[in-house]
Amino acid sequence: MAGAALPGRLNWLIARATEIIEETQRVRSIVLDCPGWPGHLPGHHIDIRLTAEDGYQAQRSYSIARPADDEEVVITVELVDEGEISPFLIEDLRIGDRIEIRGPVGGYFVWEPSRGGPLQLIGGGSGVVPLMAMLRARVRAGSDVPVRYLSSARSHDDLIYRSELESVSSEVEGVEVLHTLTRSKPPDWTGLEGRVDRVMLARQAWPSFTRPLCYVCGPTGFVETVANSLVSLGHQPSRIKTERFGPTN
Repeated sequence: MAGAALPGRLNWLIARATEIIEETQRVRSIVLDCPGWPGHLPGHHIDIRLTAEDGYQAQRSYSIARPADDEEVVITVELVDEGEISPFLIEDLRIGDRIEIRGPVGGYFVWEPSRGGPLQLIGGGSGVVPLMAMLRARVRAGSDVPVRYLSSARSHDDLIYRSELESVSSEVEGVEVLHTLTRSKPPDWTGLEGRVDRVMLARQAWPSFTRPLCYVCGPTGFVETVANSLVSLGHQPSRIKTERFGPTN
């Protein structure tokens, strides 16, 4: 499954929501039980299709948030106010409801412990979702691959997976977690401030001479800025993998 999975060769499957986790005020993780699921790698995503009573269909892609576990698929969804699918998944989906999914999709933006490191994970907003799947895979496997995880969020309340990341960074050797806030911060904030740029990466990311595997995910502008900054700092383009998303979900 290391190669890309092409949507045209995949079948739609029926998945049932078995757990809903409130990550932030606008973000949910949804655990789906999907009989017949073929498995996936950290970094893969799925397509979700909703069909209205009048036959109208809407389809969107969502990154998978956890490594493979039998027929279970976990996604993390951020509410987009004008979106077609995320408002339903955030506001209306209930445990026991069924939705159509297809996957796994992707193959370029994947990582598993056997691929080594050091591993540099850089995410903006909900772009941290596939990166969290990679970090969780590293922790689950008991791997010793050194990891630096850097996420950017508007505010402290917008940090996705905050509690879990705090536990991982304090309890798991070889994992460093950093957050930067771009709009507001609590009075006792001791983390980073401002957008991820060349200066921040020069100070906080793995230096280029360590030849890290870099995974960058987030809005298009964020990803382009980070990727270009990494290259300007001497990182090899072939070791920088990017995934970006637009505003509609």
